Amino acid sequence: MKTRIAATLVMAALIVPITGYAADMKSITESVKENVGDAVITAKIKAEYAKDKEVSALKVKVDTDNKGVVTLSGSAGSRAEADKAVKIARGTKGVSLVKDEITLLPK
Repeated sequence: MKTRIAATLVMAALIVPITGYAADMKSITESVKENVGDAVITAKIKAEYAKDKEVSALKVKVDTDNKGVVTLSGSAGSRAEADKAVKIARGTKGVSLVKDEITLLPK
């Protein structure tokens, strides 16, 4: 009887680290998926900027968080350019909110 209890305790002690490791791997995997998703959204927006003649892909910076919130920063030559950058970002799949922090360059 004592041997059976001891064996059970040893098995439990060996299994606990494995379950903890599995939980850590799950959180790492989820984190990687979120970061890849954020990067994909950012890349899609930047690609649309590069195709657009009105928006400067080099001056408008795009940052996407893990909830699909996009923050636009950098500079634009006009209000129309900044508005177009926001419009493109809002129309991108996966974007939940766009924060416009673009500064206008003096003329």
